[in-house]
Amino acid sequence: MPGAAHKTVAITGATGFVGSRMLDLVIRHGFRARALTRRKQDERPGINWIRGALDDPDSLERLCRGADMVLHIAGVVNAPDRAGFEAGNVAGTLAVIEAAKQSGTKRFIHVSSLAATQPQLSIYGETKAKAEKLVQTSGLDWTIIRPPAVYGPGDGEFLDLFKMARLGFLTLPPDADGRLSVIHVEDLCRALLALLPEQEDYTARIFEVDDGKPGGWTQTGFAKAIGQAMDKRVATIATPKALLRLAAGADRLLRGDRAKLTGDRVNYFCHDDWTINPQRRLPAQYWQAQVETRQGLKDTAKWYRQNDWL
Repeated sequence: MPGAAHKTVAITGATGFVGSRMLDLVIRHGFRARALTRRKQDERPGINWIRGALDDPDSLERLCRGADMVLHIAGVVNAPDRAGFEAGNVAGTLAVIEAAKQSGTKRFIHVSSLAATQPQLSIYGETKAKAEKLVQTSGLDWTIIRPPAVYGPGDGEFLDLFKMARLGFLTLPPDADGRLSVIHVEDLCRALLALLPEQEDYTARIFEVDDGKPGGWTQTGFAKAIGQAMDKRVATIATPKALLRLAAGADRLLRGDRAKLTGDRVNYFCHDDWTINPQRRLPAQYWQAQVETRQGLKDTAKWYRQNDWL
């Protein structure tokens, strides 16, 4: 990538689903990386692992020291209570901003979520919106990107949908004709790569990215695409909100803090429009989605099988 040589990017969330792939991508494109990790990692060329966490200011200062840009990916997508979301998404973002300012690193790319556009629906969306406000008032050279649902090999959030599809059915929100946008993890990482350099077109901008499908997917259409990826004809079941709340309670009893369907997610799940705003698309001259979603879902299903997740 032009201009990448000798540039250092500090990355939070570098061991997660998106962050680990982003780390691979920046190294392939000639960047050096400083990557935050809670646990000891194997040494890799071009990567300086920084032991620490979002609630450890000293480690964040070490992470940002000498970096040309900060890529803040870390966040909490699921938590048993408000405190977990506030700590991971709000306090964590503020701590990274403060570390960047103290180290003199001006460029700041923040990974938010489409959920931030509807903060009234969930604590997750509310805390992501709060984090965006912190970034916007930081005084840094910031850019915010709002991904929709992110899928791909190695993702644990979509796994339950593939497991249901294997059984021949998929539960949907009450409005089966509601719409959603999705993006493959590799396409999201390529979008983040495009945003790393300082560009006047990027400064103080919020972008939304997806797979390029105009108008997104209907809930039913996306469910059937997952079924096709599993070589299954699936029955789709529009589920009343009250029943989803009962299911969330059951999931909490069965899986405790590891529950995937929470009360917070029920409100989010039942919203009828999770498509991106076309006016906020990343300009095509900088980035376009490359992964066709039906093929991406097939590749994801194949990975799940090969790694005994299914």
